[in-house]
Amino acid sequence: MCDCNGHLNPLKKYIRALHCPTRWTIIWFIGDGKRSTKEIHEFLQKNDEGITRSGLYFHLSELKNADIIEMAEYKEEGGGAPEKVWKLKRKKIEINLLDDARGE
Repeated sequence: MCDCNGHLNPLKKYIRALHCPTRWTIIWFIGDGKRSTKEIHEFLQKNDEGITRSGLYFHLSELKNADIIEMAEYKEEGGGAPEKVWKLKRKKIEINLLDDARGE
């Protein structure tokens, strides 16, 4: 018999992170490069996402917790607090439907 709950945990992590269209937009915007939090926020604002800074931090946190994005570096700008620069940690998600279910 399979441990379906244990087998579904990785899948649940991705579903939770990717259920929101705004997060897909963030992933697309980061693409193969690196984008600062400010750049992401400005892009979303220009594309009528109407997102607050705190809302953006929440979305970035959810993507980071799912191991989809990671912080690449800090960007120093104008003497304020350093800004986080993000990159994709994973560009592809694979789900093996058999190995974990059969205990292999």
